[in-house]
Amino acid sequence: MTSARAFGVLLAALCCLPCLAENRHILTSETNTDLVGNNSSTNISREETLIDIAVRYQLGYNMIRSANPDVDAWLPDDGSNVLLPFSVILPDAPRTGIVINTAEMRLYFYHRDEQQNDTVTVYPISVGRRDWATPLTETRVTMKIEHPPWYPPDSIRAEHAARGDILPKIVPAGPDNPLGDYLLALDIPSYFIHGTNKRFGIGMQVTHGCIRMYPEHIGELYNLAPVNTPVSIVNQPYKIGWKEEKLYLEVHHPLELDGVAQEENRTGIVDKLTSILEKQPEVLIDWNRVDIAITKATGIPVLVGIQPHSLSDFEYYRNHIRSDHSNQPDMIE
Repeated sequence: MTSARAFGVLLAALCCLPCLAENRHILTSETNTDLVGNNSSTNISREETLIDIAVRYQLGYNMIRSANPDVDAWLPDDGSNVLLPFSVILPDAPRTGIVINTAEMRLYFYHRDEQQNDTVTVYPISVGRRDWATPLTETRVTMKIEHPPWYPPDSIRAEHAARGDILPKIVPAGPDNPLGDYLLALDIPSYFIHGTNKRFGIGMQVTHGCIRMYPEHIGELYNLAPVNTPVSIVNQPYKIGWKEEKLYLEVHHPLELDGVAQEENRTGIVDKLTSILEKQPEVLIDWNRVDIAITKATGIPVLVGIQPHSLSDFEYYRNHIRSDHSNQPDMIE
């Protein structure tokens, strides 16, 4: 391990608590508040990779990769600026308990903080690979286990055996256990939310259907989420939401499920925006920005419209949206 990479791993451990705070957001009582968080950035050294940056800042690799398409994931230029995508649009789902959006590989936990504020904490996750897709369903937490043993199913043992890796029937708790130190069992046989002993896999489609989290994140969720917490698992590769009178669009690359690439986002996005216009015809949408956001699919909320109420709003729209011809609407405005 190079000195830079070793330092990155150490820094990830030292900085886990600030990163947890960065992912926690107080929800306001305002109706049009679907967007939370603020993006940040950092510089990367030549000896680091985007996976190192993802681990350091407790983000998923998919988020870092999509948000920085011009940065070489494995051999970046020394000093390259890397966008840290902490800003998100909340999924179109009830804001209660745990909501998992497989498409963006994030878990949202709605709860009350120590001051009784309505809060959402956002965690990066790994989900089922294309031939072991994470099920889309409504379920609940049925059990919480600290230091869980792993009983690999026969199918997984056979898969490992084909590679010459013979798994025991029981893998005890410890550094070789892929479940990590904490596990939340769901009311779906053999599907769990759990930690990991390999933190470099978060933000990838690599599990056998379970939800995998950073060790620090599952430890926090384990302590906060009681048994019977509702769990909604959805697949939303695009999200549309308001912040005050500004309309944002967040687009992700669709997952591959059952070995088949899912249909493109464009039709669904256009239909949803058209539905908004039918209900609120005064809304102004920049369709050029919508098209660029769909094409780039950076996973970053992009300003695509406003709800004007005065002439000054129209002036704002002209100056802040229509005048932008950079074809790079990647940052929240």
